[in-house]
Amino acid sequence: MNLLRRLAVPLAALALSTALAGCVTSVLDPNVKASQPIPASLVNQMTARQMKPSDPILVRIFKEESELEIWKRTASGRYALLKTYPMCRWSGQLGPKKRNGDRQAPEGFYQVTAKMLNPASQYYLSFDIGFPNKLENALGYTGESLMVHGACSSSGCYAMTDDGVSEIYSVVREALRGGQTSFQVQALPFRMTPQNMARHRGDPNMTFWKNLKEGYDILEVKRRPAVVSACGGHYVFDAQFANGEPDNPLAACPPMTNAPDPELIAKRDADSRAMEAMATNGTLISAHAYSDGGMHPSFRAMLEKNGAKELAKKTSRTRVPISRPDAVLVTDQANPEN
Repeated sequence: MNLLRRLAVPLAALALSTALAGCVTSVLDPNVKASQPIPASLVNQMTARQMKPSDPILVRIFKEESELEIWKRTASGRYALLKTYPMCRWSGQLGPKKRNGDRQAPEGFYQVTAKMLNPASQYYLSFDIGFPNKLENALGYTGESLMVHGACSSSGCYAMTDDGVSEIYSVVREALRGGQTSFQVQALPFRMTPQNMARHRGDPNMTFWKNLKEGYDILEVKRRPAVVSACGGHYVFDAQFANGEPDNPLAACPPMTNAPDPELIAKRDADSRAMEAMATNGTLISAHAYSDGGMHPSFRAMLEKNGAKELAKKTSRTRVPISRPDAVLVTDQANPEN
């Protein structure tokens, strides 16, 4: 069933479907919401960057910065940043999601297909990012219905406001209609610059984050999505294996037939040297601890000025309450430097 037909599923059928956990449920008029066009101003930006609405996309999510980026393939075949969206709410801490109910928003590499779009979300519109992926399943991580959605409430999801997710959804929809069978979502703790990596060098997740950075660097350097595999209990990027794709993400990696990319090696080495220099010169700002997730500074300012009820009016057409607003306003406590 193609995307256009899928989005035309009657509401009665949606109401009879299996109830979804966590961040999704059915509400009125999903087809109207899901069929809104890409704003003309954004289409104009695409045209100026030699992009078409039907061209493939990639999504990057950053917890610490509370931002979501949409990258799009240009006429050159390389990807370029189209737009950065402020995130209203994410929950938990920096680090991967491991179990159902831990309030953690996922970190990792995911693929989103048309069937993962939800026009009947409780939080206006949404798409499931695909947690747990193959590697996370093998590691025993649990959870479901981890979404990018509207409003400003999160229990493991990424909340973009109703207006924000409406625009994001329209861009996603047109890319999938254009023939992209799935798009990559990179959910990351922060922009993986040498400075940020050095700031967090004492975090117990650093080995995992260094693995994520390998995939992050491919977009930074090569301007295309990484090819993602899993073996040896971690992600492997842009690998060609002698006997095909590994079946067991926890088994040792089989022999690879391709050599490492010189540009990527050069970036990794340069970033490592920069991280070491920053970590030893004593000028780094300490990393922050979170009470329960974060919020983009623009929304935090509105919360501080006007309160949670007023922010809910601005971020949700149905005035979905802000999740744990007091936790967002807790003054960040610096982690001790290691």
